Parts: sequence; C-alpha cells; structure tokens
Amino acid sequence: MLTQAQIDEYNEIGAIVVPDVLTREEVQRLRDVTDGFVERARGVTGHTEIYDLEDSHTPENPRVRRIKAAHLHDPAYAALTRHPKIIAVLQSLWGPDIRFDTAKLNMKCAGFGAPVEWHQDWAFYPHTNDDLAAVGVMFDDMAMENGPLMVIPGSHRGPTYDHHAEGVFCGAMDPTNRDVDYSKAVPLLGKAGSITVHHVRAVHGSAPNLSDHDRRLLLFQFRAADAWPLLGFPGGIEKFNALMVAGQPREPRLSPAPVRMPLPPATKQGSLYENQKGMRNRFFSQPATEPVAVAAQ
Repeated sequence: MLTQAQIDEYNEIGAIVVPDVLTREEVQRLRDVTDGFVERARGVTGHTEIYDLEDSHTPENPRVRRIKAAHLHDPAYAALTRHPKIIAVLQSLWGPDIRFDTAKLNMKCAGFGAPVEWHQDWAFYPHTNDDLAAVGVMFDDMAMENGPLMVIPGSHRGPTYDHHAEGVFCGAMDPTNRDVDYSKAVPLLGKAGSITVHHVRAVHGSAPNLSDHDRRLLLFQFRAADAWPLLGFPGGIEKFNALMVAGQPREPRLSPAPVRMPLPPATKQGSLYENQKGMRNRFFSQPATEPVAVAAQ
C-alpha cells in the first residue's frame, strides 16, 4: 500500500498522510452515522460511556467533542478496524501481524471544536516496543483553519517528555518547559477519505476549530502483534488476542525506548480532554463557550 518514499517519510517525520483511502460513499456513511450520534446527545446532561461533551454543551444545543470507543457503538466504525487499505498501510510499516487497541472519534465542530494540547500517545500506554501508531480517518477536509492534527518532525526518535503537573499525570506537556520547538510543527492536511498515521512517540496536538467547517477525525490505535502493554491487559490473554486484525499473535518483543509511566493517574478521568484539565499551562487558546453562527454545511 505504501511506497518506499512514504515509508521513508514516516520514519523521518513520524507521520504521514495517505490520500484516497476511503471512497466518497464510505465517508458519507460515516458522516451520517456521526450525525445520528450528535442528535441523540440531545437530553444528555453530562459525560457518559459513549459521549465526551464540550464544556459548552447543553441538552438543547448538543456539543459532542468525542465519541468514546466508537468501534463498540456502530458497525460502520467497527468495520474500519479491518479495512483492507488501512491494514495494508500498517503492514507496510510493521509486517503481517497487526493488533488493534481502541478508537475514539474526535469531533472538532465548526466554531467551537476544542484544542488538544501537545502530548505523546506513548506517555499514556507504553509497550514492550514502540511499533504502535494512531490512524486518523478524515470525515472532513482537514485544513489549517479548522484545527488540523500537527506533529513535531522527528520527535518520535527523541525522549519521552514529562506529562505530569504537580507530580500527577495530566496527559500533556507543559509548553513553558520548551521541550521542543513548536514553531516547527507540521500540519497533517488532506481531503475527506484520507488517513493520517502518526507514530506513538511523535509529539502532536491541534488548535481549536474556529472556522465554519467541521473537522471530525476518527482515531484508531494499532500496534504490531509483538508490542505488549507494560501496564498489562485487564481482560486477559483471550481478549488481548481477540484484538488481532491481521496475521498471528506474537510473543512480546523488547526494544529500547524511553518510558515514563502515567502514574499517579490523572485527577480527572474519562478522556484525554478531562486529563488535560489538570495541566498548569496551556499552549492553545480555548474555543468560544457561547453558540457561534456558522455557515451552512
């Protein structure tokens, strides 16, 4: 699926955009399903096992910032965990044996989509080796004005940075530490139906969506079959192996990688957005809390 040039770019930058992975029909089906979830958020007054809500959400004006574990709640989302083109991309990077982890749909809706502060996924779930990546499926065109995913090039080959505040995990890097040069961030731009792939150790984040265009990105966490979580797998080996989406289960492979454990756990649980409320200093401005007039989509 990937050319050697794309593989080289991933290894150098820590992320790539692969265009035209999903058809227009596939994308429209995913948009329709997502619209249904947002509509059903009317009447929801707080976070649930499905919904992570914007702080400005009201039952009359539903504002969903994340659908948690999206693959568990609709078959259209679940089907992407085994989408042949997505699996082929990952096999180009890691070989035939691929294991799924989980998924979440980040909803940066027009005019109020929340930012995600700079962080490394590796800080949340270190494994025996770092052949892990997040695959983002674009439901909408991703441009600079609607808060695209941004990556610090080469940061996947550097240290694991501190994601704690006052000694407690908060799921974000303190920008005042100047751990990296954020001015060098590269945006992952593309048309709906494209996918992003970013390395588990890559420093990444995204600004709020202040445009009049939605920016919905369904993120899947995948890993090579021989990458086992250092925090363990509470469901047991049978459920762990049930997450295989291609090839065969493998014994854990140990590979040198800098690890910081996400302990003590974040004070606010439920999602990355809640974790990051524990940070002291922020890089990105916050979106509007009142309804914003936006152009018809």
